[in-house]
Amino acid sequence: MSQIPNLENAPINLSAIRYLFVLQFLLIIIKVRGEKCLVIDPKLSGSLSLLVQSSELKKHGAELRHLTAEPIQTDRTKVVYLVRAQIELIKFICSHIHNDTSKGLHREYYLYFVPRRAVVCEKILEEEKVHELLSIGEFPLYMIPLDEDVLSFELDLAQKEYLADGDATSLWHIAKSIHNLEFSFGVIPNVRAKGKAATRVADILNRMQAEEPVNTSDMGIPEINTLVLLDREVDMVTPMCSQLTYEDCSMQFLGVNNGAVELDASIMGVQQEGKKIKVPLNSSDKLFKEIRDLNFEVVVQVLRQKATSMKQDYTEISTTSQTVSELKDFVKKLNSLPEMTRHINLAQHLSTFTSKPSFLGRLDMEQTLVEAQSYDMNFPVCGILNEDKLLDRDDKKKLLHLSLIQRQYLPCSSVGTVNCQDSRSNWLTIKRALQLVVEDTDTANPNDISYVFSGYAPLSIRLVQQAIRSGWRPIEEILRLLPGPHSEIKRVQMCVIQFSDPIKYCILHYSRLADGRRSLVLVVFIGGVTFAEISALRFLCSQEGMAYDLIVGTTKIVNGQTLTETFIEKLG
Repeated sequence: MSQIPNLENAPINLSAIRYLFVLQFLLIIIKVRGEKCLVIDPKLSGSLSLLVQSSELKKHGAELRHLTAEPIQTDRTKVVYLVRAQIELIKFICSHIHNDTSKGLHREYYLYFVPRRAVVCEKILEEEKVHELLSIGEFPLYMIPLDEDVLSFELDLAQKEYLADGDATSLWHIAKSIHNLEFSFGVIPNVRAKGKAATRVADILNRMQAEEPVNTSDMGIPEINTLVLLDREVDMVTPMCSQLTYEDCSMQFLGVNNGAVELDASIMGVQQEGKKIKVPLNSSDKLFKEIRDLNFEVVVQVLRQKATSMKQDYTEISTTSQTVSELKDFVKKLNSLPEMTRHINLAQHLSTFTSKPSFLGRLDMEQTLVEAQSYDMNFPVCGILNEDKLLDRDDKKKLLHLSLIQRQYLPCSSVGTVNCQDSRSNWLTIKRALQLVVEDTDTANPNDISYVFSGYAPLSIRLVQQAIRSGWRPIEEILRLLPGPHSEIKRVQMCVIQFSDPIKYCILHYSRLADGRRSLVLVVFIGGVTFAEISALRFLCSQEGMAYDLIVGTTKIVNGQTLTETFIEKLG
């Protein structure tokens, strides 16, 4: 099965967007005639695998290498570099060229920046006296469809760069990505933002529309009705909680990357010692699409029921006469057997993690922290971190998850390295106002987004619900208790101004709804989104009476482990 996701059921035409990127990429390859060596920034490797298969590159004479500090090993005389505008990567390229020159090798060098070139990088090329040896261009890959309802800007360090380093380059890239969408789908009339980075992106987006306006006269009604921008720092509790949906468990324990996970062959029932298997996990897999957003304990039950049903069908087909139609139905079920086997193997492997006492104990502690019935509650998490020198790296990560939950909202007198100040928590007020804790949650037949955490409704998604339903005004007091400013911008005039008759605009808008097409909301997470939050948004979309389809944009897919990685470096 291909790692490239199926986009046919996307709420907007993501297939056309992906096709444009594929064409641009292949043109770069084809433009360099003959055999060539394509040297890719390792961070871009996963993104490109969602566009084209390696066999397609071979068709056009390209052999693939990953960029490292070591000289490239190839006998080809044409080298094409595809990299992000990172100083370290540019120095690697300079080193490669110097190495070739010292050996008397003569090659043609091509350098393409993703998504755009940077002056500081070109200055290094000039200082190293290799600028004139390179043909330089850009591959404007500002975003990549991870699935039919998820877009990634592939900006791992966006929030850190802005909040810690004061570098707004990533925010410009996010705004540019959204503005590019507007050229295809119309100016988004409603923009609601929460957080420092989010409100900055909203401002940049408005400036881009003023400087490079989208011509709406040929487009009709904008396909995206509302843009909701959220900073990850607004809700750090959700990613720090143990993830309980099937897709999130897969990432937490197996490491899903760009819609695929790499596992030992033995886990998937293939007895080849040392062999690794890449397993795609996206909507191209019909069974995965059906079960990915379910709470993991429910997934096990669903797979058991399907396996039992298939076994019963096999028994009946073996012992009784069947009509042609019944035989065809059974054959269809047999066609799904590889998918069934794959997910039974995955679920069985995941169960070895989710059944551990340490995992269950952490869930209990997280639940206690999130429910926080009083301001007097405190756990000496960071005290343990600082005093117990015997903790290994994984133990420190687990404790830091709990520590960072305490850091943002819960009372704490000493949180060591994370520098949480001893202050009265706002968590109880936020929790009650937004109904973040829901008792008696039915994970098998959910009626609320809280099922994704077995009783805790992600704060971020409660904010999205509010932004969609009635905007920020009714919860402004709550928003002030959360990190960062908030803004709400009506851009309707930008959309209507080029319509000579505003009444016609309204008629077109409501006729679109009458056709059965729901309005679309783009929810952008700056600093990352968890699969659990994506599952919660999909749940909202599936509810009867929901007036909107939702699509997610994110700088990256995250969980507590990936977010605490930087803290671990400080702890050693």
